[in-house]
Amino acid sequence: MASYKALVKDVIKKADVLLEIIDARFPDETRNSEVERDIVRLNKPFIIVINKCDLVSKEKLEETKARLSKIAPTIFISSKDRSGTTMLRHQILASASIKASVKGRDILVGTLGYPNVGKSSVINGVTGRHRAGTSPISGHTKGVQHVDAGSRIMFIDTPGVIPFDEKDEYLQGLLGIKDATHLKDKIGVALKIIEKMLAENKAALEAFYNITIENEISYDVLELIGKQCNFLQKKGEVDETRTATRIINDWQNGLLLI
Repeated sequence: MASYKALVKDVIKKADVLLEIIDARFPDETRNSEVERDIVRLNKPFIIVINKCDLVSKEKLEETKARLSKIAPTIFISSKDRSGTTMLRHQILASASIKASVKGRDILVGTLGYPNVGKSSVINGVTGRHRAGTSPISGHTKGVQHVDAGSRIMFIDTPGVIPFDEKDEYLQGLLGIKDATHLKDKIGVALKIIEKMLAENKAALEAFYNITIENEISYDVLELIGKQCNFLQKKGEVDETRTATRIINDWQNGLLLI
């Protein structure tokens, strides 16, 4: 933990512009107030980048952007189809223009965020080439790397901010910080996913699993999904763990939209 904190502080110190990459599905949960305070304290310009915007509705995106733009310039992008990357490049150049020290040299851009929010994917989207290593498994980036994006932009790619004092396994599962193989309470995490889907996009949940939800609670919905997927044990009972694993994988792979 201490080594990650030191790494993050070092990146903030060296960078001319910082990008805080957050997950569009959980904009507040994937912000890090401690990191933001460190950036402001050193008087460094930073940009909030809302990644994975293809996984949420346009209305939700606009509401989030309007709120976060009061804190820092906010850009939403989709690494999947590279939408918003040109706007991000322009914002980096604009943010750097206020610093006299960057004249005549490359702009060092630090990328910060929780594991698995897609920092390397954002870098690849801006560069237009596969320069930074990516993986669906969180924590893929292991050390600091420099990535040339052209137009005087040089990214500092980092292994990501380990959540400080983060012990909430449910949140780690929702954010994809831990995949299903590393979660102790798979059923509990799956129920949290179902609850969020019921609250924000029940129709998408019904359509994806081809089920009809009336007044069922989250546990009953898990049972419906298990039956529909034919995840049954010998006595015809739903294999809850297998069903939960399927739901978690679908969520973390971006197949369930809110």
